Amino acid sequence: MTKLLRFLKNYKKELILGPFFKLLEAIFELIVPLLMAKIIDNGIASGDSAYVWKMSGVIVLLGICGLTFALTCQFLAAKCAYGFGTELRAALYKHINSLSYTGIDSIGTASLVNRLTNDSMTVQNGVNMFIRLAVRAPFLVIGAAVMAVTIDLRLSVVLFIAAPLISGIIFFIMRRTVPMYKKTQQKLDRASMLTRENLEGTRVIRAFSRQQEEIDEFGEAVDEIAKCSIAVGKISAILNPAAFMIMNLGIVAILWFGGGRINTGSLTQGELTAFTNYMTQILLALVLLANLIVVFTKAFASANRISEIFALAPESSGTAENGSASENIIEFRNVSFTYEGAGDSSVSGLSFTLRRGETLGIIGGTGSGKSTVASLIPAFYRPTEGEVLIAGVNVNEWDVKALRRRIGIVPQKAVLFSGTLRDNMKWRDRNASDEEIISALKTAQAWEFAEKLPDGLDTFISQGGKNLSGGQKQRIAIARALVGKPDMLILDDSTSALDYATDLKLRKALREEMSGTSVIMISQRTTSLRDADKIIVMEDGVPAGIGTNDELLESCEVYREIYKSQMNEKEGGSNA
Repeated sequence: MTKLLRFLKNYKKELILGPFFKLLEAIFELIVPLLMAKIIDNGIASGDSAYVWKMSGVIVLLGICGLTFALTCQFLAAKCAYGFGTELRAALYKHINSLSYTGIDSIGTASLVNRLTNDSMTVQNGVNMFIRLAVRAPFLVIGAAVMAVTIDLRLSVVLFIAAPLISGIIFFIMRRTVPMYKKTQQKLDRASMLTRENLEGTRVIRAFSRQQEEIDEFGEAVDEIAKCSIAVGKISAILNPAAFMIMNLGIVAILWFGGGRINTGSLTQGELTAFTNYMTQILLALVLLANLIVVFTKAFASANRISEIFALAPESSGTAENGSASENIIEFRNVSFTYEGAGDSSVSGLSFTLRRGETLGIIGGTGSGKSTVASLIPAFYRPTEGEVLIAGVNVNEWDVKALRRRIGIVPQKAVLFSGTLRDNMKWRDRNASDEEIISALKTAQAWEFAEKLPDGLDTFISQGGKNLSGGQKQRIAIARALVGKPDMLILDDSTSALDYATDLKLRKALREEMSGTSVIMISQRTTSLRDADKIIVMEDGVPAGIGTNDELLESCEVYREIYKSQMNEKEGGSNA
């Protein structure tokens, strides 16, 4: 929690004045029982109605002042807490966007979302409750105890017996429930993960008619949250009945022994009434303090979860903004990479070079490390061993923004964002003209359908491009990466939804109109890679062969098997 206090630096005034006004309210609340005692002893006992009215007016005045102080405190607390929450979420969101892929993978997307929303709200509520009650509750307990002792020391023995008993019950409940609150947060992470998966994969779920299974799995997850919450509620339910039982027994004892002291003249009726009020104030303040501890416990647990994100170092970046005069645009030198927590390497001993303007093809079975190789080029991941050089400069020395400005990337899953087609096309270059956008769409074979859209470039694209077909989304994603003509273009199996004719037209257009761009094409189709200047065949993370199509057909058994499995005998024989 202490690591997050920096977000309160702009709210020092509210942080000081809020508890101060709450303290004033508590002081007035402690004065009221004494005034009631005076009304009973000096006014009612002597029949002095003027005195009763005067002192009643003072109590009303104290109540109005207390209400004013309370409202002022509430305003300051809300301003401080919500301002703190806003700055915390903004900083957290910014930090998450600065993390490397490894950092994001270490926590998980669902947990990151939950910490950004639910946990930040819990910490915000903790700050709010701290300003409103952290000073008031302890002050009332101590102040009421002091006032009770000043009224009658011997009668205070009852108070000093009842208060520890109530405190013991609170301690017992807190000890049992605090760990449960932490488990509940973890179970919320799982529910968030399932929600995210179900919403993103709704088409797959329906295609396999798995709705009921997913509903049942989500039901089990939220049932676990409910069971944990109910268990906490059952234990917490002991607090109020037990505390009020002890309080009422204490009041009975106070009236019993206090009545005797009234008979002896050691205590007045007004003082006994005030003493009873202080007893009630102490109990209510202790119960409030217990609830406050619960809030703080949740806030501390959530603050620790948020601090775990801030503890992750941002993605490292060098200072180089330009490459050298090397003729090789990409060079891998005995590169190996292992994902964090994985036992085996995803890529091992990979070495190759790619010259400017050349095309590199990467092919292999599922899980062979193709996408991992592509992720090492823009420094999404850093090699565990070996070196990756871009334009003659090690990726660790590149400024990541400058590096990625030179690369156009089309991931396996075409991701489009809500907004117009023009907005989506300007992601690489915010200043791109309509002519540049249309040229990129033509190269990506997307203009043939884009120009027929109702509003052309102003056509609204729904979230994830759900109002487009799979092939349309892929072509727009490719066109987006072409805007500005990057030095390198990475196509990570991003033509899988295109038919062979469109795929052929795309490759031809890339050769003719993007001749200065080096293309890294990952594909399952040997036909897509046949004209590549160099092809890497990956198998279980290891390069099984590197060469041209003809060279690999001669020397690489793995490539030959893939090639022949996709060709009929005549094609396979003629090309072999």
